[in-house]
This record gives sequence, structure tokens and C-alpha cells, in this order.
Amino acid sequence: MREIVIDTETTGLNHKSGDRIIEVACVELKNHVQTGNNLQFYCNTEKNISEDAFKIHGLSNEFLKNQPTFKDQFKNFLQFIEGDKLIIHNSDFDIGFLNNELKLVGEKKLKNEVVDTIKLARQVLNTRIANLDYLCKRFSIDLSKRKLHGALLDCQLLAEVYLELLGGRQTALNLDNSRKNIEKSTNKPDDIDKKINKIELSEQDIQEHKKFISGLKNAMWHKVDY
Repeated sequence: MREIVIDTETTGLNHKSGDRIIEVACVELKNHVQTGNNLQFYCNTEKNISEDAFKIHGLSNEFLKNQPTFKDQFKNFLQFIEGDKLIIHNSDFDIGFLNNELKLVGEKKLKNEVVDTIKLARQVLNTRIANLDYLCKRFSIDLSKRKLHGALLDCQLLAEVYLELLGGRQTALNLDNSRKNIEKSTNKPDDIDKKINKIELSEQDIQEHKKFISGLKNAMWHKVDY
């Protein structure tokens, strides 16, 4: 099962007022575990980054002016996520921004199934507090590298949190092992053929068998007549 963890960084908090995406990161999961196949890109926009946003992610206008636009990179993004399930922390925010960017380049909205890990965490842990820092501390996930919010790092941390919310690493290992066992126990027609011992009959065997069958038919007719 393939899932994609997604996070974005933006110029501000509201795309409806003109804020734009400046970083996108995607982390691929197979059976809820990170594969190392990731996608990350920065976007040059015409929107200046607010001071509050800069304090959160540390991405400056000076850095972004040399980056390609979202329009230059969105095809790679859509190819990467395909139609797979998306895992997002506060999905309304990120999906809102992503759909806005897609609309600006003439693309349709995302139709992927989405799991919001904030809602999942509140349901599983019965807690009101569900920010990423809190969840990482709750599950003893190392936060030492998270000095600022970076989309790729946050995706990698969220992937670990998501796995814990589903029951931990053992759940993913059991699922993977179960699938391997099913594959091993499923014989293809070719495999079955190799295990069958073929018996070659002689001409004498064939004639004796025909004689035996003929005798059975005669016996049945005699029984009916009687």
C-alpha cells in the first residue's frame, strides 16, 4: 500500500488573501513505512514573505528569487502523488494552498483520499493538543533537528507519528510479513506443473484399462436387466 505524506511552507496563512506556496515536500510510504523516495522543491513567487512566516520557516525572498515557480514544477508533483492516499497534518490548510496553486496554473483540484493526522491523533489519543511537536514528544521521536519548520523534515517526522498512531512499527512489519507469506503460499499454474509427477502409461496399460471399463459397463447392464 502506497501513501504520501505532504507538507507545505507558505508566504502567510491565507491563500485567499494572496499568500502562496514556497516549499512542497512529499515522503513516500509503503505499508506505512518510509521508503526514502521523497520529493522536495521550492517555489519563487511574486508575493513577499511575511515576517511571521519567515520566523517559522526561515525561507527568505532573496533565497526564493532564484527558484523555479510552482508552474514549472507541478507536473512532477502530480506524477509523484498519483492517485494515492495523502497524509497531512491540518489538511485543510495544505490542501487549500495546493488547490489554489493548481487553479492558478489551470489544473483541477486534488481528488486524492486524505488522512488528517490532527483529527486522527485526537481520535486515537483522546487529546485536544495535537501539534507536531507535542506528538513527537509523546512518542519519543527525536526533534533535535527541528530548529525551524521545514517541509521535508516535518514530513519525515509526521510519517513516524502516523505510524505510531496506527499502532507502531510492529503493525507495519506484521502487515509486510503477512503479505510475503501470502505470496509464498500462492502457487502459480507453472509452479503447480513443476510439482506434479507425470506418469507415462504403456500401450498394455491402456488396453487393460479399456478392458476393465468395458467389464464395468457390462456388469451394470446385467444388473439393470435383472
